[in-house]
Amino acid sequence: MTETPKPNVVSREEWEQARAELLLREKAHTHAGDELAAARRRLPMTQMEPVTIVGASGPVQLQDVFAGRRQLIVYHFMWNPGQPHNKQCEGCTHSQVAMHEQVCAYLAARDVTYAVFCSGPFSEISAYRDFMGWTNPWYSTAESGPVMKTRDGGDLRVYRREGNDVFQTYETKWRGIEAMLPTLQLLDFTPFGRQETWEDSPAGSPQQKAGSWWRRDGRPIAQWTRTDEKITPPIVQIGK
Repeated sequence: MTETPKPNVVSREEWEQARAELLLREKAHTHAGDELAAARRRLPMTQMEPVTIVGASGPVQLQDVFAGRRQLIVYHFMWNPGQPHNKQCEGCTHSQVAMHEQVCAYLAARDVTYAVFCSGPFSEISAYRDFMGWTNPWYSTAESGPVMKTRDGGDLRVYRREGNDVFQTYETKWRGIEAMLPTLQLLDFTPFGRQETWEDSPAGSPQQKAGSWWRRDGRPIAQWTRTDEKITPPIVQIGK
């Protein structure tokens, strides 16, 4: 086994000095993030056309998803139609792990509803939500037309409601959802980081392709907390 590199070993005093220097950069990064958030709050918004989606109670209008609140955060979950649970997106599954009921209660305290939209049929996506033990509301956009489409999923969109009028205020692209992934942010504090090939790490550090470790033994990792059953053919598809 190749020995992984080790940082220099220094005295406590030298370590404190190096940590203080990095802290200045971290504070600057935090302040830059605050400035971006301030600019985000001042973005113009665009009005949404009427759109119908399907939830647990059947078809509803977009304004109904707010559940009486003024703000709505929507995650667009990538879906593989007709496929079993173990074939669904490991990245989107990873993103939902931290969005449990208690987190959403804090969002609600700030007048924000959280929901998941998905282009799959409601019978399939609700079965997956229930299998994972998630309690957040899920909605199908399968019949909602192009206004609800994203690049394939994996994005956040943010809306504001004024009466029955809904406005889109923000959306993410690519790594924009990392705020939902505390796993990655915690790994950024560790000596080996996320252990992904795109990272600038010391030569010899363990690294794999980004996201490749989110699936283990044929399943998204989080699914192993729901079942110990191995995957053996034939696989019965959802709804079959």
